[in-house]
Amino acid sequence: MAVPHLQQPSFLLASLKADCMNKPFAQRCHDLEIVIEDFPAKELHAIFPWLVENIFGSLDGIIIGWNLRCLHGRANPTEYAIALDFLDPSGPMMKLVYKLQAEEYRYEFPVSYLPGPVKASMQERVLPECSLYHNKVQFPPSGGLGSNLALNPFEYYMFYFAISLITQRNSPITHHVSPSNSAYFSLVDTYLKWFLPTEGSVLPPPSSNPGGGIPSPAPRSPAVPFTSYGIHHTSLLKRHIAHQPSVNADPASQEIWRSETVLKVFVEMWLHHYSLEMYQKMQSPHVKLEVLHYRLSISSTHHSSPAQSGYQALHAYQELFKPTEEHVLVIRLLVKHLHAFANSLKPEPLSPSAHSHTASPLEEFKRVVIPRFVQQKLYIFLQHCFGHWPLDASFRAVLEMWLSYVQPWRYAPEKPLQNAEPQPRSVSEKWAPFIRENLLMYTKLFVGFLNRALRTDLVSAKNALMVFRVAKVFAQPNLAEMIQKGEQLFLEPELVIPHRQHRIFMTPTLGGSFLSSWPPTITDASFKVKSHVYCLEGQDSQYKQMFGPEVRNLVLRLAQLIGQAQQTAKSISDHSAETMASQSFLSWFRFSPSDMNGSYTGNDLDEIGQDSIKKTDEYLEKAQEYLCQIFRLNEAQLTQMMMNCGAAQDENGKKQLPDCIESEDGLILTPLGRYQIINGLRRFEIEYQGDTDLQPIRSYENATLVRLLFQLSSIINQRFADQMEILCSREDFIGRLCRYHLTNPFLAEKGRHSPALKQRSGRSRRPRISLRFLASYRTLLSLFMIYFIASWFCIGPLACTFIILLGYLLCAIVITFFTERWKPHQH
Repeated sequence: MAVPHLQQPSFLLASLKADCMNKPFAQRCHDLEIVIEDFPAKELHAIFPWLVENIFGSLDGIIIGWNLRCLHGRANPTEYAIALDFLDPSGPMMKLVYKLQAEEYRYEFPVSYLPGPVKASMQERVLPECSLYHNKVQFPPSGGLGSNLALNPFEYYMFYFAISLITQRNSPITHHVSPSNSAYFSLVDTYLKWFLPTEGSVLPPPSSNPGGGIPSPAPRSPAVPFTSYGIHHTSLLKRHIAHQPSVNADPASQEIWRSETVLKVFVEMWLHHYSLEMYQKMQSPHVKLEVLHYRLSISSTHHSSPAQSGYQALHAYQELFKPTEEHVLVIRLLVKHLHAFANSLKPEPLSPSAHSHTASPLEEFKRVVIPRFVQQKLYIFLQHCFGHWPLDASFRAVLEMWLSYVQPWRYAPEKPLQNAEPQPRSVSEKWAPFIRENLLMYTKLFVGFLNRALRTDLVSAKNALMVFRVAKVFAQPNLAEMIQKGEQLFLEPELVIPHRQHRIFMTPTLGGSFLSSWPPTITDASFKVKSHVYCLEGQDSQYKQMFGPEVRNLVLRLAQLIGQAQQTAKSISDHSAETMASQSFLSWFRFSPSDMNGSYTGNDLDEIGQDSIKKTDEYLEKAQEYLCQIFRLNEAQLTQMMMNCGAAQDENGKKQLPDCIESEDGLILTPLGRYQIINGLRRFEIEYQGDTDLQPIRSYENATLVRLLFQLSSIINQRFADQMEILCSREDFIGRLCRYHLTNPFLAEKGRHSPALKQRSGRSRRPRISLRFLASYRTLLSLFMIYFIASWFCIGPLACTFIILLGYLLCAIVITFFTERWKPHQH
């Protein structure tokens, strides 16, 4: 880039902004790389905030930036490759970050754009428990809500990168492209593999002055009362250095802060979205006393009233957060990598003293990465999704993220046995501690999924697939037994020493740094499970057993719904086959009463598809088999339930009407009937019950003829109304013949009506003529074929018309003679 080396930083910034408007993307990145290499940190310091915003977009979402979420390799391969190279951990942008990091610059990040719970707590002078925010909050001298975080360059860059997933969610996204193919998704994967390596250690920064040492904390604003709703701990790195004779003796100790920072930023920006009230419920009694002490101390100052009311508003805070499918996919990528990262831990030495002196910071990081950083926030995030996500197929992303977390053995570097038979892989006993320490992830979320499944349409193959996936995962050999053992440990009586009980049930600080001081070792597995449950749900929570009678009844209800969904899918498939058989070439020329009464002839299979019906049946059948294995359901009981589902069909093989109560105003749905309609188990036959002449023009009718014949029929009916009424009132054969052709007692003879139609059905209908049937293309084509065939026998149009009328009259006389209650004529 042709920029003199002695230019002022302001001119350099203006020149770069001008290049963004005039130069192509590849040229801009090349010029930026030259600027980063040639200019000193003092001049690059002025352009760094603008450059970060130009790449990741503004915090308010107005500036899109490079729009990494919509940059895909297939659509824009050149720009995709350039962006990934520029933002690579060893690329030009990271070189700029480390260059500024060595000079210990600080950049302001507005607190107002942090996740809702963090923002609300900081605005009320309550410091979050995550050490990421400690010694970084700066308040304006005049007070107010315009506080900022003073971040070092690496933190500032990662904050913007992580939060762009949230702030840029409303930007236009290319349709029909998976979010997992975007540049943003690829960068998340790259950063995780670089800063949280499963093999080896974290690579040093690409700079002559690696890392610049541990960043010094920004000074805290003076005279600001600040408490924390978490327990402060020392940094993981500082604890490790305390055991080292020299910092330089272990180079990894200088770089572990980057791994810690990346994970903290990702977890805080992507998972810390829930109500503070829910978080406070999970805090230990010690923290609750601390918050109470803070409130009492504030009430004695001149800020007592606003602070107290503000804290109450904070305590009742609820964030209106709606995660997107892309957001969930990124979190799943994080979960999968953290499992691989934690499972790459070397086997623990037998001697505890050897462990404390020989384990590197990265090894200690792996040991506690999931319970200390991820478990709590991910659990609440999943609970939020299970309770608020729409009941549609997009829930599959949330489901797979949950199933990825509860199956850490899928990401363990274990070699399969050579002589293993092709059978379901049993879950090893080595995973029992993980299952016990994450019991709620298995049990409570499983119950949450059951409640969702009972409200979804299981006839849909996508919904049936989700039930199948969950049942298959929980039916893995030995998994249900280990979950049940974990529940038994939690339900054991609390026979402990009082002082030990207080220490064990005290909630650990899951958001703190990893090399923080550990609570005393808990040898009893029962207390570990209790500590986990009380930490996530509070000590006053009511635990619902996964293998208890209440959940078992939910499973039986789901099994019943599965059987009903299979019957519904079968009836839809059979109805489709009958419809296709009846729509043959010859039947196309036939017109029937159902053509004009507006009955529902649509087919659900048009949207579902025959192949989808087969998949639905397969998924549901296997899901039911897995549920029987998990909960040891009685086969005879399920068989009886299936027979009851089959008995729900009447003798004609059609579904019964929804459950109703007959009243004076017609049929009224019961709660069971509403449930049957919502889940597609039963439905009413939809028929048009109004005036057939006033129906909307159908696709098989000629619109012009419909209007002309309606006008002609109206003229005839108005002119001869009295004569037709006299004829229909006669009690002889002529009267019966006229009543069959000139009246339409269809509505009066219907046995079941809705309340609104029953009020209208009592109205008397005068005799009238309807010629609309002549506008049907079927009728016209049939008449044309009759006239064409008659011409072969030398029969003229007038003679043919006379024969048709005569034949119709003879048929009407015969029908009228043999029955007086024939189905009403619909022509």
